[in-house]
Amino acid sequence: MKRVKLYDKEFTISIRHDQIQTAIGTVAQQIREDMKEENIPVFLSVLNGAFMFTSDLLKQMDFNCEVSFVKLSSYSGTSSTGNVKELLGLNTDIGGRTVIIVEDIVDTGHTLVELFKILQQYNPKQIKVATFLLKPDAYDKDIPIDYVGLRIPNDFIVGYGLDYNEIGRNLRNIYKICPPEK
Repeated sequence: MKRVKLYDKEFTISIRHDQIQTAIGTVAQQIREDMKEENIPVFLSVLNGAFMFTSDLLKQMDFNCEVSFVKLSSYSGTSSTGNVKELLGLNTDIGGRTVIIVEDIVDTGHTLVELFKILQQYNPKQIKVATFLLKPDAYDKDIPIDYVGLRIPNDFIVGYGLDYNEIGRNLRNIYKICPPEK
């Protein structure tokens, strides 16, 4: 499908599934190299959006690791509210361990900053960030992004775990919003 309609918005294809898989392979290779000496790192997937990226990424890990999930939210419709809410908490002991936050997309960074604050209370050895997508024009925080699948413009996108009001996550390609017709 080159175009999809979700509720009242139209979207056109932006990143094909094969491009997605290539980018994930690159991130996985970097993580495998960096984590080969670590003792069972924890991949902390940020739900709901990162579930597809997390699944595909972990299939390429060739070392012992643990996966856990947290759910935070800062979006309403097509824009960030700037107000991050912790919805589902951490249930894994991360004290003294390497944590790799797995994000679907980093744009404003509000969610990432809040998650960092929460995680630091548990005294991890180190915190790394792996994001499938980064919007460098929107991200202005000090937290380093260690692993980036793709850098993209500041468009609103859906698919491959990303949603518009909770639909569109199941799309295997990534789509960007079409400008309104005149």
